Amino acid sequence: MDRSEIRRAIRRPRSERPRIRLGNIDRLFPGGRRETGEPAAPPSPAASVEPQRVAGSASGRVIVVTGASAGVGRAVAHAFAARGNSVALIARDVLALEEVAQEVASRGGRSLVLPLDVSNADAVEAAAASTEAELGPIDVWVNNAMVSVFSPVREMTADEYRRVTEVTYLGYVHGTLSALRRMLPRDRGVIVQVGSALAYRAIPLQSAYCAAKHAINGFSESLRTELLHDGSGVRVTQVQLPAVNTPQFDWVRSRLPGRAQPVPPIYQPEVVAEGIVWAAEHDRRELVIGLSADMAILADKVVSGLHRTHGRFDEEARSSSRYLWWSTRVGPSRTLALAAAVGGLAVLGLARRR
Repeated sequence: MDRSEIRRAIRRPRSERPRIRLGNIDRLFPGGRRETGEPAAPPSPAASVEPQRVAGSASGRVIVVTGASAGVGRAVAHAFAARGNSVALIARDVLALEEVAQEVASRGGRSLVLPLDVSNADAVEAAAASTEAELGPIDVWVNNAMVSVFSPVREMTADEYRRVTEVTYLGYVHGTLSALRRMLPRDRGVIVQVGSALAYRAIPLQSAYCAAKHAINGFSESLRTELLHDGSGVRVTQVQLPAVNTPQFDWVRSRLPGRAQPVPPIYQPEVVAEGIVWAAEHDRRELVIGLSADMAILADKVVSGLHRTHGRFDEEARSSSRYLWWSTRVGPSRTLALAAAVGGLAVLGLARRR
């Protein structure tokens, strides 16, 4: 399918578009969306990636975004493009990526479409090479691609755990390794791991996803300590997300009796995207978006025990986060100092009353 055919296909209603198969991967799991636990065929190897032609023009940094076809990844591509950056777009759906490429160009950015499955390390490495050949040295790599299954553990299959792990965890590892191969010799660059409060506190019915997010947290912290030890100019940061209004709740495989939805408060993906861009530009070990996510993480530490940007929760989702505003402008150290000062005043007031 050439570029003109892709553009004609994009103009059709989504229900009429041709199905694109990349290797043996169709939708999230090999064989498409299944409610039952039949075995899944592994993806076929793809050691090379054929990028689409570079679209648009930009003079800023070079950004790689995985999972760029929808939801948070799509919003992140928009946010970086609006700042005049070049964005390499990685996901499996080439038609959706072409749509995002047009959106990037309309915001003043330049894009490179790279259709691939991040579970294939060779394909990710080839995409990194193509990005640097077409756009220039990679400045920021955003790992965001994910799949999940809403299901009790007792109904999960080994293939489902394997697939979620390969994409949601190993996809981050593959992206990080490809980024490090290029960033370490230059002694600069930022790797952003898009995480979740579920990296600290697991919840029922998402065991595979929670396990993958925990793994990302451990992997990233280990890498961070190595970079600090080596005095490297390369930086890794994690952005922990709250509930977000994305289409994943309509395309994630589910065995739940009803339609799944995130636990409120729900935030728009544009809020998350602004946080991710901020994290890429500031030296912060971790950025938590939304007080609900921060409270979940804090609670764990104290008491341990459809392709588009938005989903169907626009009426409930928040378009701003006061907590993100405070966190990115005040910071954790000043917050603690302010809390200590307020606490001291409270104690002093009680003493005077006595």
